[in-house]
Amino acid sequence: MFYQNRKIPLYVIASLLFGLKTYIVYRFIFNIELDNAMQEIILFINPFVSAFLVFALSIWFKEKRQLKFTRYAMLIGSLILYFNLVFYRNFTDFLTIPVLFQGSNAADLGSSVMALIHIPDILLFLDVAIVWYLSKKYGTALSVSYHKRNKVLAFSLSIAFLMGNYILAEIERPQLLQRTFDREYLVKNIGIFNYHIYDIVQQSKSKAQRVFADGNELAEIEDYINNNTTDNSKSDMFGIAKDKNVIFISLESMQSFVINNTLHGEEITPFLNDLVEDSYYFENFYHQTEQGKTSDSEFLVETGLYPLPSGAVFFTHGQNEYNSTTEILKNNGYTSNVFHANNKSFWNRDVMYDNLGIDKFYDVESYDVNDENSVGWGLKDKPFFDQSIKYLEDLPEPYYSRFITLTNHYPFDLDPEDATIDKFDSNSKTLNQYFQTVRYTDEAIKEFFSDLKASGEYEDSIIVLMGDHYGISDFHDKAMAQYLDKEEITPYDHIQLQRVPFIIHIPGQDGKVMSEVAGQIDVKPTLTHLLGIDDSDDLSFGTDLFGENRKGYIALRDGSFISNDYIYTKDQCFNRSTGELIAAETEGITDDEHTKQENACQPIEEKVAKELSYSDQIIYGDLFRFHDFKNENEETNESKNESE
Repeated sequence: MFYQNRKIPLYVIASLLFGLKTYIVYRFIFNIELDNAMQEIILFINPFVSAFLVFALSIWFKEKRQLKFTRYAMLIGSLILYFNLVFYRNFTDFLTIPVLFQGSNAADLGSSVMALIHIPDILLFLDVAIVWYLSKKYGTALSVSYHKRNKVLAFSLSIAFLMGNYILAEIERPQLLQRTFDREYLVKNIGIFNYHIYDIVQQSKSKAQRVFADGNELAEIEDYINNNTTDNSKSDMFGIAKDKNVIFISLESMQSFVINNTLHGEEITPFLNDLVEDSYYFENFYHQTEQGKTSDSEFLVETGLYPLPSGAVFFTHGQNEYNSTTEILKNNGYTSNVFHANNKSFWNRDVMYDNLGIDKFYDVESYDVNDENSVGWGLKDKPFFDQSIKYLEDLPEPYYSRFITLTNHYPFDLDPEDATIDKFDSNSKTLNQYFQTVRYTDEAIKEFFSDLKASGEYEDSIIVLMGDHYGISDFHDKAMAQYLDKEEITPYDHIQLQRVPFIIHIPGQDGKVMSEVAGQIDVKPTLTHLLGIDDSDDLSFGTDLFGENRKGYIALRDGSFISNDYIYTKDQCFNRSTGELIAAETEGITDDEHTKQENACQPIEEKVAKELSYSDQIIYGDLFRFHDFKNENEETNESKNESE
């Protein structure tokens, strides 16, 4: 029938349309970087390979069912692509199975989701409409009736195309499926749909990992940590804040590029700029979060472990055994609490906080939230701190209190009466509004410090402020380049933009700018060091930022790293001081020069891969359930209580 009517089968039309659409999305909407012609070829062919593999399955059905299968496969595929697009606009990342199970968070996203949906997105479903129309108008004239031998041949061709795609990808990036820290590489080389299949397989393996774990893996990991990350030496800062309260402020989406910087001739963060002058300010401090964002930053601070490559640990492994900062401090007489005007179930905090040993969570139910004092994600930062101070005053001392701000959250909405700096003028509404919400949070922190002093909580506390993750993704690189007065944002620039503020303010202490490379994974040992707590029994991958025996590099979750000398990302090695590319293209250089370039970042790259792998093993296998953490100060504290 197909040959008599001389019509192209519907599955072929669908494969061509869907493959072309997917390539356009890859190439012009997703911010996927292409370094050479081979990557361009692979990116072009993999959408068509995936589409043909799926739509060719229709030939195994009867003629009428072929059309129905093709229509709905086209619709489902388009929805998967679109959901990834919406997610990518905010996180510059692709969906994973754990993220889908975090769908309970979606009800709280509100304006954030709406801001990610654009009217032109409807064009993404144009090919769906075309296929639907053709199948209805021409009916079975577009179906085929192959002999079984031809069906097997078509299926074999699909598999052959898929294998060809994978072989090219392996040539371009050896051990592609073993080096999966960066999802962009997987999508770029095997396509978004094959990536999702791979993700399902990986998640299934991770679930099985806990079942078969027996704790024997810990010996090797413990040996690595003791030899490579733990610094048991004590600097002059050890115990300088002993028995003081710890007030930890998580600055939502705050990046370091706003600190000591201006817009329209005005300081963006005037209070934080002043605070830096009499605090320990770490100017090369990087966030290390992944898909869990704020919850990942909490996880890093509490455990000294890396977040998972997909999903949020708070969701996927909230019931694991951990040796948290909270528990270590509790063993030394501290009470603990978190202040955050959001639903307690968001990021599964009600479960995870209990498991981490947090005594009290002051969630949205603890605050008076109304239309006048809320915007975007909820309670504005100024009333948030204002309403929190009464709770803080009533806490038994010493306490460990974490505050999580909300106003400086995507899409960075702010009421006009709260804006005290004009918007930036660029093609990015997100960046334009970002400066206003950053300024508002800065003003809220200033008021909070005044309240702390008035209430008497200031002098007996140390105040730690930390940006939790980036606010401006590389989806807005053009606007960011405009603000930073650069021609473009390079991979080197992108890594530098992952710096977030980290400020330790100790009343009565002089300030100092710390230039060494640091990251969120270092917060746990740094805090315990300042408080004079011996945490030598802890197993974590961070080092005390005031110690001399630092490991000298910071690993990001995608396998990138920042060391004293180099920045490594996207298979490229840069001089950290100059931004000059070291591991450049091989054309025009000798073999010896190329070997030297390749080796510049390789030793640390291998350590980073090992560290991330070890951390994943601990989490996936819930290995800490096999380890008996005995903080030496716990026994001391118990003896002290008995004597009293």
